[in-house]
Amino acid sequence: MGTYTDVLLVTANVGSLFDNVGEIQNKWLQELYKTIHSHKPQFVALHFQEVGGKDYMVNMGHAESFFWTIESSEEMKDFDRVCIYVDNQFQAEDSFTALGSMYFIHKTLKNIYQYDFNVKDFKAVSGQNRHVGSLDGVTTLEKEKFPKNFWPDFKWSRKGFTRTRWIIHNQGLDLVNVHLFHDASNLIACNSSPSVYSANRKNALRYVINRISDSRYTPLPFFVFGDFNFRLDTLSLVQHLSTSADVQTVKKDSSNEVAKIICEEKDNDHQVLLHIEEKLFAYLHQAIFREDNGRALLKYDKEVAAFDDVVTEEDIKFPPSYPYSEEYTKPTQYMNTRCPAWCDRILMSHTGQEFIHRGDDGEKSVVYDTVGPNVCMGDHKPVFLSLSLKTNDH
Repeated sequence: MGTYTDVLLVTANVGSLFDNVGEIQNKWLQELYKTIHSHKPQFVALHFQEVGGKDYMVNMGHAESFFWTIESSEEMKDFDRVCIYVDNQFQAEDSFTALGSMYFIHKTLKNIYQYDFNVKDFKAVSGQNRHVGSLDGVTTLEKEKFPKNFWPDFKWSRKGFTRTRWIIHNQGLDLVNVHLFHDASNLIACNSSPSVYSANRKNALRYVINRISDSRYTPLPFFVFGDFNFRLDTLSLVQHLSTSADVQTVKKDSSNEVAKIICEEKDNDHQVLLHIEEKLFAYLHQAIFREDNGRALLKYDKEVAAFDDVVTEEDIKFPPSYPYSEEYTKPTQYMNTRCPAWCDRILMSHTGQEFIHRGDDGEKSVVYDTVGPNVCMGDHKPVFLSLSLKTNDH
C-alpha cells in the first residue's frame, strides 16, 4: 500500500537580506511561513544561496541569527527534527560557497533516515542537528566548490553545490543545493548565442549532475534546486525587442570595446526603447516581463533544455524571479541592472518526477510558484515546489 508524503522545496538567494540587514527580513519571513502554512508539508527543504550577501565579511555574523530565527519560530514548532547546514567560513577561500540548507521534519512523519557519506549508511534522524562553519568534517553532507578552471578569467567566486541524501518512507532521494555562475556583463551576454556565461553554467551543471550520479554511491532520484543563474538568450531576445528600432553601438573612445547598445524607436521621436551597458538593461516596456507571467519570453529560456536527458521541471507559470527592486515599496518592479530571467529553479531527475503523486481534482496538486509575489523579497523571489511524494510502506 503506497502512502504520500507532502513535501515543500524552497530555493532562495538571500543576498539582499544580508546586504539590507533588517529592512525586509520580517516581511520575507512572513511570506515564507505563509507558504509553509498554506501547503502544510510534513517535510520542508530550504536551500539558500549567498548567505551573508555580497558584503559577507561584514554581514556573515547575522547568518546564525537568521537561521535561528526560522528554526525557533512559532510557525515551525510542529517540526520536531531539523538539520541545518551553514557554510559561513569565508576565510577558507578554496572551499567557501555561502550555501545554507535547512530541513524540517514534522512530528507526524515517521521513518526518516539521512545518509552518512562516511560510513555509507542511513541513520534515523532525531533532534536538532546544526552544522555551522566550513562543513568540511560533516559526514551527512557533501560540499564542493567549483574548481577555478570552470571560469578562469573571473575573480574567485562563491559558486558550488551541496548534497544531502534521505529516505522518506523507504523512498530514497538526493537533495542538491546549487549556485551557478552569473552573467558578469550584459554586453558580453549579447555577443553570442549561447553566451559564454551560459556555456560556463552548462559545464558546471553537467559536472554537478555527473558527480551526484557517479558510482561512489548508489545513484538515487534527485531534486536539484538553487540559483542556477539561467538567463534568457540575450542575443535573440535583444534582436526580438529591437526588430523595428534603430540599433546603435557606442564604442569606448580609446579601444574598440563596446560601451553601450542603444535601440531607438524609428518613429516616435527616437524614444529609447532599450539601453544596454555592462550592468544596465533598461527596456521601455517593462510590463512584458510581468504580463501573463512573462510567458512571451519563455521561448528564450533555453539553458535547461540542454539537460532534458537527465532532468525535468514543472511548467513555469510565474514571472522571472530576478532582478526585483530592493525598494520595499516596489515589490513587483524589476531593477534595470539585468534582463529579467528565471534564475531560481527546482529541477528533478526523471526518476524523481515519477515519484510525484498527481492527484485527482479533490487532492493536493503540484504547485510551482514564487514566494511573496507581491511583497519585496529582495532581488530574487524565492521559488517553491509543493508536491506529494509517493512513498512505500513495506
